[in-house]
Amino acid sequence: MQLERKTGVVIPLASLYDESECAIGDFLSLKPFTDFCSKCGFTLIQLLPVNDTGTQSSPYSGLSANALHPLYIRISSLPEFEAAFAQDKSFASAYRAFGKAFKKAANRFDYDKILAEKTRLLHLLYTFIEKKYAQEGTAQGTALTKSMNSFIRANKWVIPYAVYKNLKDVHSQASWKEWAPELQNLTREQIQLRWNNRALKSSHNFFVWCQMRASEQFAEASDYAKQKGIILKGDIPILMNEDSADAWAYKDFFDHSKRAGAPPSGDSPMGQNWGFPTYNWSMMAADNYGWWKERVQNASRYYGAFRIDHVLGFFRIWAVDEKESTAFLGHTEPYNSISREKFYAAGFDEGRLHWISEPHIPTGLIEDITWNHDEAHKMLSLVAEQIGCEELWNFKKEIKSDAQIYAQHFCDDEEKDMRVKNALCIKWRDRSLLQIEKDHFVKVWSYSASSAWQTLSWEEKQKLEELFAENDKTEGALWKQQALDVLTPIVNASDMVPCAEDLGAAFEAVPEVLSLLGINSLCVIRWCRDWAKEGQPFVPFAQYRKESVATTSVHDSSTLRQWWNDEKDGVRAYLNLWNDGDKNPLFESATPIHADDQFSPDVALFLLQSAADCASAWYINPLQDYLFLDENYYLENPNDERINVPGSVNNFNWTYRMPVSIQALSKNEAIISKIQGIVSKHASFNGGNV
Repeated sequence: MQLERKTGVVIPLASLYDESECAIGDFLSLKPFTDFCSKCGFTLIQLLPVNDTGTQSSPYSGLSANALHPLYIRISSLPEFEAAFAQDKSFASAYRAFGKAFKKAANRFDYDKILAEKTRLLHLLYTFIEKKYAQEGTAQGTALTKSMNSFIRANKWVIPYAVYKNLKDVHSQASWKEWAPELQNLTREQIQLRWNNRALKSSHNFFVWCQMRASEQFAEASDYAKQKGIILKGDIPILMNEDSADAWAYKDFFDHSKRAGAPPSGDSPMGQNWGFPTYNWSMMAADNYGWWKERVQNASRYYGAFRIDHVLGFFRIWAVDEKESTAFLGHTEPYNSISREKFYAAGFDEGRLHWISEPHIPTGLIEDITWNHDEAHKMLSLVAEQIGCEELWNFKKEIKSDAQIYAQHFCDDEEKDMRVKNALCIKWRDRSLLQIEKDHFVKVWSYSASSAWQTLSWEEKQKLEELFAENDKTEGALWKQQALDVLTPIVNASDMVPCAEDLGAAFEAVPEVLSLLGINSLCVIRWCRDWAKEGQPFVPFAQYRKESVATTSVHDSSTLRQWWNDEKDGVRAYLNLWNDGDKNPLFESATPIHADDQFSPDVALFLLQSAADCASAWYINPLQDYLFLDENYYLENPNDERINVPGSVNNFNWTYRMPVSIQALSKNEAIISKIQGIVSKHASFNGGNV
């Protein structure tokens, strides 16, 4: 499909600073932001996920696949607001206090406080609605009931969501895995019975009302953008939080025994354990992928395009046992395993196979900590069995994860106890093969770093490498089929333009499947380099895949300003795209740009306008990178301009707020003019100047 060239901006909805709603960006903040974007010539606004995430500030920690976050409801624009504000003193007082508490703009917002206060206000407002309509029997009450019933019929997912949210309130937001067993394991029929419970009707209807009003406001903003010639691009996270309405209500669609993540890498030697359950794709296939199709169709009410988060995970996901604290001993799903018989045929007898698949613990490992041979034996005997009379041990069969090692009490000396645990857990991961089923194995990601591997002969290593290579070939075909099976119904479920987040260790089948299904790939400009060549040169912009989205930064990366300041090798390689290595050839009056220049609006303009000359049909950059065109919007600490720092959990992440209001930004003719030039440059692509 031939894509129309579009230039746009990406922003977390909460980050919008709207003078009409001081606390946090909301659905209706998109309307003045659309006006600003229209002035700039943008034709696309990309949002991070806007689904309900409960107490989690990360938009990728979904509490529901379909429910919108009530945080983004503009309370003052609700149809019931004026009556409640005029007639309900407690609501009016609480609303005034809310406005005063969050009146002062800050560079970051307090997610927890704002969520708590907005939730309280919504409850107060709905309580007023129920009392007023019940007492007066008004036509408005009848109309509201009809509207809510109509919303429920069109959104069946709202029933388990409302039941789940009510139970979360009852249990003070504790995970459903901490509820009583009978509530943890409600069947869908039992969830429906609880929904029908008249005593709970008011509690359930509150959540339906919130979702209905959120949907109305989001649709209003989306329609407004369309009228201005701008489409919204949404973001659909691949995974669901373990503590979510969907993981609770549709347990058969999830594998709760495993957690998704990423394999070990230079930045994450233990891998990444994201804590989210993996999918049970066979059960989803049996349901004709109805859950996924419903999710995409609901999103299409608001969006004209959508980002498929971590598309590589639809080919294969990195899965690790739920009890493991790291992702080191994970494996891909789906996978091809190597049978015991194949190892035998390659010359590995049972003893040799045991050597490379089971950690072997020398007594000296613990003795070096205790300085006492007998004490070391005593500690090891708690979790391991001695191999004959050797000073060598294997973990007991009942030890299934490092969590069991950390749970063990070895001695009363806390420092020594932790040293023993850490040493044993390092040894727990020290293996070349992972037994995946009875008589079947997969290679450990870092198999060649294991102690056992170092003891193998050259011939043994060669035979194992041959087995691994043969298995990898068949696995690639498996992953390709998995992606086609899953992504085809997702892509065909709506008319939205599908775009992939295909960052990571890509493999041969990825571009083939994306092209076959008409899914646009992602080009993060700073990472589009020929990493195998000397100097790791940047890929010329004209060579980008046309069916792609190019961007200067992503929400998990540093900003353009940080990249320029902190990664000078990359900056120099970027400037080497031009013959003289340091001059911007795109506009005659430009000041020459040198790698050692201090970051400035001129540097920002050069980077944004030069990258606009790319073959990618869509060019969408974070709002922060555009704001760098005006030095007045620079924060004192560049780190404060980031959205998220992966691998960290704190109150900083996901709380970025733009340093200027939308209204003030819309009056900045200088920055608007610069952005118009960038948009024009991308629109007039003629094959690249490089």
